[in-house]
Amino acid sequence: MTKEEIMQIIPHRDNMLLLDEATCEDGIAHGKLHITGDEWFLKGHFPDNPVVPGVILCEILAQSACVLLADAGKGKTPFFTGLDKVKFKTPVRPGDTYETECKIIKSKGNFYFCEGKGTVNGKLAVKAEFSFALVSAKEGK
Repeated sequence: MTKEEIMQIIPHRDNMLLLDEATCEDGIAHGKLHITGDEWFLKGHFPDNPVVPGVILCEILAQSACVLLADAGKGKTPFFTGLDKVKFKTPVRPGDTYETECKIIKSKGNFYFCEGKGTVNGKLAVKAEFSFALVSAKEGK
């Protein structure tokens, strides 16, 4: 999936759309984001030693997981409801291509529970369990 195709699934736009591409195979979402060094979140994190913030790495995981809900998520907004067992292993820096692998481990109503990991060149950067709710646009206001 291209960025344009991803935007048909999730509502994120402009500098909050944090996927360059995504695929879905056998119930596993794979996403990629190339870190250029010009991203807004690197401007102050940290001067002279830019590192992608952990919360951004988790957001990228969640966005890639939403690709699994292309049909269920139409007209809805995914809201994070929890992060658990998050472990940061390796910093992600400008020039890196951050790759994600996420799967839904269970769902209940409009709540989805996932696990995922992010890597750079095959080296683990982060792993986490997380959950989100799909909320209709009117409910989320």
